Amino acid sequence: MASFDDHPNVLAVRNRSESTQADRLDSHLLRQLCLEAGANDVGFVNLERPELDEERAGILRVFPATKSLICIVQRMNPDSVRSPARNIANHEFHETGDEINETTRHIVDRLREIGVRAVNPPMAFPMEMDEFPDKMWTVSLKPLAVAAGLGQMGLHRNVIHPRFGNFIVLGVVLCAAEVSEDGSPINYNPCVSCKLCVAACPVGAISPDGDFNFSSCYAHNYREFMSGFTDWVENIADSDSGKQYRHKVTDSESVSMWQSLAFGPNYKAAYCLSVCPAGEDVLSPFLQNRGEFVSTVVKPLQQKEETLYVQPNSDAEDYAQKRFPHKKTKRIGAVLRPSSIRGFIKLMKHGFQPGKSAGLSARYHFRFTGAESAECTVTIRDRKITVLDRIEGDCDLYITASSNAWLRLLRKEATAPWLIATFQIRLWGNPKLLLAFGRCFP
Repeated sequence: MASFDDHPNVLAVRNRSESTQADRLDSHLLRQLCLEAGANDVGFVNLERPELDEERAGILRVFPATKSLICIVQRMNPDSVRSPARNIANHEFHETGDEINETTRHIVDRLREIGVRAVNPPMAFPMEMDEFPDKMWTVSLKPLAVAAGLGQMGLHRNVIHPRFGNFIVLGVVLCAAEVSEDGSPINYNPCVSCKLCVAACPVGAISPDGDFNFSSCYAHNYREFMSGFTDWVENIADSDSGKQYRHKVTDSESVSMWQSLAFGPNYKAAYCLSVCPAGEDVLSPFLQNRGEFVSTVVKPLQQKEETLYVQPNSDAEDYAQKRFPHKKTKRIGAVLRPSSIRGFIKLMKHGFQPGKSAGLSARYHFRFTGAESAECTVTIRDRKITVLDRIEGDCDLYITASSNAWLRLLRKEATAPWLIATFQIRLWGNPKLLLAFGRCFP
């Protein structure tokens, strides 16, 4: 066998006059390459852009050679997404998701042919599930699309493309070469402030003033995704018989979960996408006759009889029962159950229920000890919450807890009175404030 230095492949590579790796790509040619690969629109963002400050470390962890990101848009058929029949809408989501994954893979193939290294993270699943319920995805695609000039965030927290509206799916390619011309955010927001997304959301997740209740949306729309699946499994485990299981889960719900497992997770609503009229290519029917648009697009979703999944004593439960009494509400288990103290601190703002915090004005200091030490300051005032990962200022209630004990409390494996009585949780201040804090997180 030949020595390493005499190996034919080693000699061939060393004898090349110059590297085939391109360090810089022409943006116009790269754009054309992406469109030919199947993208409907494309934008570029240099890795050093400030918009990627929170993403950079994660990107480099999965592909250390990254110098720029290629963000692409694949458009969906609006009429399919707007259908009250969820099989039609979900089929459109899945088909377009498959298309954009194929498109990004074609782009990577073309780049490899011209000597540029690249990788294409999937637009959704599979994800890094060992990180659940923390960040499981490689790149946050929405802020990337905004930075690339592919749209702006609407009131409903979806990117609205200036032409295609919010009927889009986003994808990304991590590229080991710089691009000659960077994208930049568009100078206006395509959102037309119609607030139809507010009217259509069956669980009140979208507020007219711009606030967004993440857990309300997550509990219902993503019922058959991660947390909904774990809740379903626990229903099975906690049932002593098939009869008891059927009392908790209907046959329709069981086969619906089977369908999601067999064909891909299905959204229960996504009505905010359905009713959005923004974007040049989709705005015309709304402008021509707003009444007819509401009658044919919004009303069928509002009037649809369906089950809404809500957490007990949540804002979503109150809203759904008042706003949509003809829709059945069903209480479910926890949807944002942290598995670490770090996760608890990070997820607080997502699980917070503004309505349940009415009248509460307090600052809390938390100090966690034991297996996971941490500190944070939580302020709840005027139906808003702020969370700092440090102790700051004076407080109304000081809480110290063993990290394991606090997680057991969050998972309902132990009660607060017992943990306090056994000194695993200690309070300095008015203990009623702990009860008030708990009401904000059903």
